[in-house]
This record gives sequence, structure tokens and C-alpha cells, in this order.
Amino acid sequence: MQIFDTIAGMGHEQLVLCQDTAAGYRGIIAVHSTTLGPALGGTRFWSYATDDEAIVDALRLARGMTYKNAVAGLNLGGGKSVIIGNNRTTDREMIFRAHGRFVESLGGRYITAEDVGTSTADMDFVHMETDYVAGLAGRSGDPSPVTAHGVFRAIQASAKHRWGSDDLTTRTITIQGCGHVGYYLAKELHAAGAKLVVTDIDADRVKRVVEEFGARAVASDEIYGVQADIFAPCALGAIINDKTLPQLKVEIVAGAANNQLLEERHGDLLEEKGLLYAPDYVANAGGVINVYSELAGWSSARAFRKADEIYDTILKVFQIAKQDGIPTYQAADRLAEQRIRAVGSMVRTWPQWPNK
Repeated sequence: MQIFDTIAGMGHEQLVLCQDTAAGYRGIIAVHSTTLGPALGGTRFWSYATDDEAIVDALRLARGMTYKNAVAGLNLGGGKSVIIGNNRTTDREMIFRAHGRFVESLGGRYITAEDVGTSTADMDFVHMETDYVAGLAGRSGDPSPVTAHGVFRAIQASAKHRWGSDDLTTRTITIQGCGHVGYYLAKELHAAGAKLVVTDIDADRVKRVVEEFGARAVASDEIYGVQADIFAPCALGAIINDKTLPQLKVEIVAGAANNQLLEERHGDLLEEKGLLYAPDYVANAGGVINVYSELAGWSSARAFRKADEIYDTILKVFQIAKQDGIPTYQAADRLAEQRIRAVGSMVRTWPQWPNK
């Protein structure tokens, strides 16, 4: 890999390779952009096949966080870190304390949090070495209700754009995934009067949603072909692909899952098929809003109010898509880029020193 060519091509500011032999730690910290503020992004713990694969994943995820934070209207840039290794290891303290020391070495340019393969307990170890960590136990709490509320508002905005009304009382909505976010989303949709069809690989999760919200359950591979108004993916990524797309019998795709499009061309195919797509990183921004609320000292109520703004943001995305004649996934990127350019172009007032 030509590392400098790679990071220049993806627009990154910084790539840090870290290792501590005594702790059994090998990590990568990618800082994509600090135009809007310090780069925020979680730490992923994963067994990568090669170092190049780990680097590319960190770079890709960091860039994604820049766009997610920008489009959510947060004063945060985008970053990400990955730790290479077996995330099932029980010997975690030294690994995450080593990681915390490298995060601290960046002096606040990067703030970490939990991600795939890591937990709030791991972040407590990181916190032993740095204050540049969020998502700690007992702070902002479970992000699922805020994430679900943002997705609910994205669904309402999508309905408003497609049908002229955000009233969901006559709508049938399929939910793939009844975990924490899927459960809270089902709760809000049920309260709004929607009919629910749900699936999950965990039968107990499905049973709970069926019993509490009157949902109808279907098998995992049947969810794509259900006749409905809206499909809400809240589990796996890459679920909009060549196999599933032809099965969809809905008018809107709006859910909480990350990276719903297997490839960008599947966003083009949704457009060609006449399906309205609420870009995932806009719809599920409630999670990062919840983390930001911890950093900014917001109350839970204020975090929910900020997640309410996802409604207007989704409508802006649809407006850009229509105005520029592009798919909605591209329109979301343009909205994020507009904010980054606007803030980056603001006149810097001098002197700043010594009060930086």
C-alpha cells in the first residue's frame, strides 16, 4: 500500500500506527478531518487478515464519521481507531490502557468511544489514561432510545416527502432487527399507529415486540418480500444488494443499520426502482448525538430535541437530491460537504495567541 497516496486520496489529515509489545497492543488511529472540531469516532477491536485491511477499515470508518457528524450539525470532526486482535480475549486492561495513552498523545485532536468488539468497560480502561473518551458507563447512558427516535423522525420525514403527510396510522412498516434500537423504534412506531411486521435471528426479541406492540413475525429471509410501505433495516449492514433489492415491495427504505448499501450502485438502483432511501448515516445519527451530549454536558431531553432535527435534515437531503438530480445517498454527502466548507471558510479572527 502507498500510504501517503491513500490518505491523500481519501482526504485524511493523520494516520497513527501504535504498538505496545508488553501490553499486546497493536492499534491504528485515523483522523480524517478536524475542520468542525475534534475528531470523534469509536474504537473497533477486530481480527484483521492483514495490516493493510486494518488500515483501510480505519480510514474508511473515519471518513464516514466526518460526514455523519457534519450532517448531524455537531461541532465534531471524524476519526476512528482499530485494535488488531481477538476481541473475545478476557485480558483487556493493558490493551485498552495502552490505547488510551496513544489517544492522549494526540492532545484532544481525537476522542474515542466504544464500537464493534468494545464495551463501556473497555472505555473505562481507556479513561484511566485519557479524558478524551466518551460513552462511559453512567454518563450519557444507553444511546438506543435516542438513535431510535432519530430513525423514527427520519421515517416520518420520508413519509412526508413521499406521500405529503407524516401520519403513519395507515402505514405498514417492516423492521429487520429487534435489538435495542429496533425495540425502541417499534415502540415509537406502535405509538404512532403503524402496523408492524418484524424479524430477528433471536426469537426472544421477536416475541417481546410481538407481545408488546402487536407486531406480526416473519422468518429472517422473508422480511424483504413483505408487502409494506416502509422497510426499516435495524440489524445488518450491506442488506441492500443484488439479491434483496428485487424482493422489496415497499416505497421507502429508512432504518438504523449502518452501511445498508452493499455498494454505491445499489443506491443508484434504489433510485431507478423508485424507492425513496433515507441515507443511513443521517437517519441513525441519534447515536453520535447521544455521545456528543455527554461531551457537551447536555441533558437527555436536549439530546432527544437534537435528534428531532433529523426530520428537517432528511428533508434537506431529499431537496438536494431533487434539485441536483442525484440519488439521496450522494445528496447526504453534499449536505455534509456544504457544512464543512462553510465552517472551514469562516474568517479566523486574530490574535488568538495566547488564548487559543
